[in-house]
Order: sequence, then C-alpha cells, then structure tokens
Amino acid sequence: MRLEHVAIDVHDPVAMAAWYVENLGMTIVRSEHVSPFAHFLADGTGQSVIEIYNNPATTVPDYSTVHPLQQHFAFNVDDMEQTHAALVAAGATAAGPINTTPAGDQLAFLRDPWNVTIQLVKRNVPLLGKQ
Repeated sequence: MRLEHVAIDVHDPVAMAAWYVENLGMTIVRSEHVSPFAHFLADGTGQSVIEIYNNPATTVPDYSTVHPLQQHFAFNVDDMEQTHAALVAAGATAAGPINTTPAGDQLAFLRDPWNVTIQLVKRNVPLLGKQ
C-alpha cells in the first residue's frame, strides 16, 4: 500500500492551487472546474500529492487557530533563508523563527495567504532517499 494524497478543505482552492504552483514548485496533475473545485498538486519530484478543494457539505476550518505543530505541509528545501524570504515576499507570513534541531535539521513555519501552515525543512540527513 502507498499513500496517494492528503487533502485539505479551503475557501478558495483555485487561488490557493495557483499560489502553490507559483511559489512552492507544485504542478497541477488534475483539477475540477465545478464544485468542489478539487485540485491535485504534485511536488517537484512527482511523488507526493496534495488535494486542495472546497466542499460545501462541510465547514472550512479556521486555519489561523490551528497551531503549526498540529497540522502543516512540510516542504524540503535546499536554501532555507532564500526560500523563507521568497515565500514571505509572495504573501506568506512567518510563524516563528528558523530553528536548527539538535540533529542539525533546519525548520521554519510559515502561514500561506489562507493561514494554512507550511513548514520548510532542510534535513541534515534525509528521511528517505536523496533530498
């Protein structure tokens, strides 16, 4: 068995998907142009997929109240400072400083323009395969 995707219900999936494509290097691999406007986005390796949609059958959570440690999308980066600065310039908000763990990993939390938490990760030792 293999994880196919993780999903998140948001108010404006079309705009959010476009921002993730432009600023996080994701690619839309499937999208629906009618409700729930689901967009499936693959990461730069084509191995991980997130679904961004809006389903009127439920209430979209207030992501600004969700602590970054409770829910986040983590993206592996080569240059922590440059990526962090570029995302802030594109409309993300820093949700704390860039930290280095005892294992030597660099981590930083930001909130995208929809208040969904993004974690930037620069691993000292990759979790799986190559970084």
